[in-house]
Amino acid sequence: MGWLQNKTALITGGGSGIGRAVVKRFIQEGAKVCILDISESKLQSLNDEFGSDVISVCGDVRHFEDNQRAVSVAVETFGKLDHLVLNAGIFDGFKKLTDLSPEVIEKAYHEILDINVKGCLLGVKAALPELKKRKGTIIFSVSGASFYPDGGGVLYTASKHAELGLLRQMAFELAPDIRVNGVALGGTITELSVAPSLKPYYSAPSVNDKKESIRNRNPLKMFMEPEHHVASYVLLASDQSQAITGEVISSDGGLGVRGLS
Repeated sequence: MGWLQNKTALITGGGSGIGRAVVKRFIQEGAKVCILDISESKLQSLNDEFGSDVISVCGDVRHFEDNQRAVSVAVETFGKLDHLVLNAGIFDGFKKLTDLSPEVIEKAYHEILDINVKGCLLGVKAALPELKKRKGTIIFSVSGASFYPDGGGVLYTASKHAELGLLRQMAFELAPDIRVNGVALGGTITELSVAPSLKPYYSAPSVNDKKESIRNRNPLKMFMEPEHHVASYVLLASDQSQAITGEVISSDGGLGVRGLS
């Protein structure tokens, strides 16, 4: 018996990276999973790999109707919804305020905040009636950038701080029926997309350079893969964490203890 046996989860941004790793681990723990992602090709890959254990919905977390459709598909397919994992996100390529013109700020602000913050808010709103029925859980994929500067640029850091505030407010509002927690991810080798308006100003580092940069930023001197984080999601979704809400597990190589180094 897995920790999530006979449970059903909806995972946004589950097509790749951390989201895909969580999908795989939830299935291994006995769950059925509905995935909301914007990439049809990535969803097809998941369908091919996991078969009847998943159902996929191609949509955009920025639109309430797509979130609502994903909830409906999950319930129609699996009969209920126990867990919501809010993982969809977009990056700003570490762009500082001085790097950006007012015109670019205007475009990038909406691209990043609409996905990273509004997408979470709409996801919770859509799933709330079904989660209440099951006394379910909500798990946010937050970030070291939710707590510290320089985990991204000005817009990503702002969005992740806002996401942490939303997590805490939702934990307050939705208790005692629903537990709301998060996993704060450190630097991880994934395909996290950069906002379209910022791509012309972003030169992606090589994988090796990215690994070295991540190693140098945390006390454990490790670069992280998506699989390093998934056990935290399993714990927070499971009945093993019944007394935990409004909390964040930092899965970041120890950023909080790095001091002035």
